[in-house]
Amino acid sequence: MRDRIAPLLDRLHHRRTLASRVIALTTFAVALAVALVALAAYVTVRHQLQSSMDESLHRRAYIAARYDPSQLSLSDIPAWMVGATDTKVGYITADGRYATTGPKDEAVVPGRPELAVARGEKTWTCRTIATPAGDYRVASVPTTTDGVAIVVAQSLRANERTLDRLGLVMFLVGLVGVILAAVVGFAVARNGLRPVRRLTEAAEEIARTEQLQPIEVEGNDEIARLSRAFNAMLAALSASRDRQRQLVADAGHELRTPLTSLRTNLDLLTQADRQGGLSEESREELLSDVGFQIEELTTLIGDLTELAREDHPSVSLEEVDLSEVVDRAVQRVRRRASSLQFDLDAEPWLVTGDGAALERAVTNLLDNAAKWSPPLGAVTVRLHGGELYVADQGHGIADEDLPHVFDRFYRSPEARTMPGSGLGLSIVRQVAERHGGTVAVERAPGGGAAFRFAVPGRVPSAGAGGDTVMDGSQGTLSAT
Repeated sequence: MRDRIAPLLDRLHHRRTLASRVIALTTFAVALAVALVALAAYVTVRHQLQSSMDESLHRRAYIAARYDPSQLSLSDIPAWMVGATDTKVGYITADGRYATTGPKDEAVVPGRPELAVARGEKTWTCRTIATPAGDYRVASVPTTTDGVAIVVAQSLRANERTLDRLGLVMFLVGLVGVILAAVVGFAVARNGLRPVRRLTEAAEEIARTEQLQPIEVEGNDEIARLSRAFNAMLAALSASRDRQRQLVADAGHELRTPLTSLRTNLDLLTQADRQGGLSEESREELLSDVGFQIEELTTLIGDLTELAREDHPSVSLEEVDLSEVVDRAVQRVRRRASSLQFDLDAEPWLVTGDGAALERAVTNLLDNAAKWSPPLGAVTVRLHGGELYVADQGHGIADEDLPHVFDRFYRSPEARTMPGSGLGLSIVRQVAERHGGTVAVERAPGGGAAFRFAVPGRVPSAGAGGDTVMDGSQGTLSAT
């Protein structure tokens, strides 16, 4: 049975709403506070009533003890001496004899403590004794006659009635307080959680319609902070979705051109073979064009894959010499652009990062310079202090194109007739940012475009003096 009830209670607990939990916690807290206050009041009043009765009994017992019991019988004791009609008076002797007023069935029978007072072992006692007629508070003090003690007992019925009424009042007040606490908790939960409900409804509406519209923020409390964080998340999600849509649209547009050309050339080859074939020269030219289009399509797909990754695969970082990376990239591009002259001057610069990504970024910069340089032109390549400077002798970049040079798929009107996907410089910026560096474009002094690619690193060790470390992106030098 316990195995069945426990899971049921657990499900009920987790299915409760936040408002119900707030109401339950508020009600429980108030109920606990009321119970503690009522208990403290009850105990305090009970103690105070008993203390007052003990003090009254003690005082009256001393007044009655002044009279000689041999000269005054119990029936002769006046009411003013005992102070209350529900009070009983008796005498107890050292040998245990006891005489009292009132009916025998309501007699208060003293015990060992009162006998000890009669024998002179105690100066006085005060305790509660149970009788068939109810509980009595009993006080005993020695009289003026040796071996005799007077016993004064008063019924506790009045105190008990007072405490019963107090308990009832405390219970009713506590019950009203708990009910009010539940009502107040409901009001607090309803009004206090209204922003949470509004945020929940907005999130459900966004999930249903996929309209990433920001929600209205009110106030400056925790709910407002949550709303602002939710709006920031919506903005980031909207920007990511827009980038994805733009990437898909641009990719579809860029892939369509080489695919169309490739299909056209293949159709020409098929038709020519059916009609007797092409000349060897035309066939070689057409196959060369097909190979170029396949290479361009492969490069475009690789660039798209590289840029589409939101989280880059983990690579083993290593310390690479950027000057060696630049030297390898220059040799590779020189083979593709043999008519150009590459003026290279590179100083050693150690960078901790992804060597393959760095080499691809440098190669893209050099390919861009080679594409725009005139035949027999020169490309200037300088690496000093962690900053790579690449300049060509082309016609330069128009002012309206400068802000968009590193955008994905952006190609100026002049570049649209030339091979390329418009992704190379975007990859350069991405690699620079991944390595904590920067990339910028400017006009070269002799015309053309100049790119500055800077990544943080250090100069290789130069002996006992220690390493010279410099942040290439900031251009500051310090010795360690």
